[in-house]
Amino acid sequence: MDPTQLPVQIQTVSIILPNVTIYYPMVTGLQNANAEESINQAIYQQVQALIAQQGFYQNPAGTQMTGYYEIKTNERGILSLTLGNYAYIQYHAHGLTILKAITADIHTGRIYRLQDLFKPGSDYVRRLSDLIRVQIRQRNIPLLNDFKGIRPDQDFYIADKSLVVYFQLYEMTPYYYGFPMFPISVYELQDILDENGPLGKMLPG
Repeated sequence: MDPTQLPVQIQTVSIILPNVTIYYPMVTGLQNANAEESINQAIYQQVQALIAQQGFYQNPAGTQMTGYYEIKTNERGILSLTLGNYAYIQYHAHGLTILKAITADIHTGRIYRLQDLFKPGSDYVRRLSDLIRVQIRQRNIPLLNDFKGIRPDQDFYIADKSLVVYFQLYEMTPYYYGFPMFPISVYELQDILDENGPLGKMLPG
């Protein structure tokens, strides 16, 4: 097999502070050192953004925080992962988890936005919204409000030859439901995919 298609090496790095335990990934051994640095910097910046977003710096003594990650895709030169951050702030009814994702090209270090997965000018927002609307109905997903469609920069990751579009807690559904995840097969999007983008690379060939 072409070595550029093989999985990349991942090391787990930790941030340990009073009341805080965060684990996040670091890419190692890439042929392109600049790409490796770009990906690792993007991961670290997102980890720090989650810490700040959860309000840790406003109340470090009263905040308990746990961070974790999951590798969703590590093949064909594409790395897609999620970074989760759970925080409980003293006197709140319950904690809150925020889940963010990063999808990167291991050769160039490019971090992809949702729009970068599709051909320029394709109406990916409408296509994805329509597919998600069908799943909402089929899966009887409880909504807080009528579903009006995804944002152009909606959260996503890539896993198992699928695009997984997801929503934050409270963004679409009640808290008890968890994160609404909508896996969409690459074959349902094949006609609008950028063939050289991360989803296009998941197609056989």
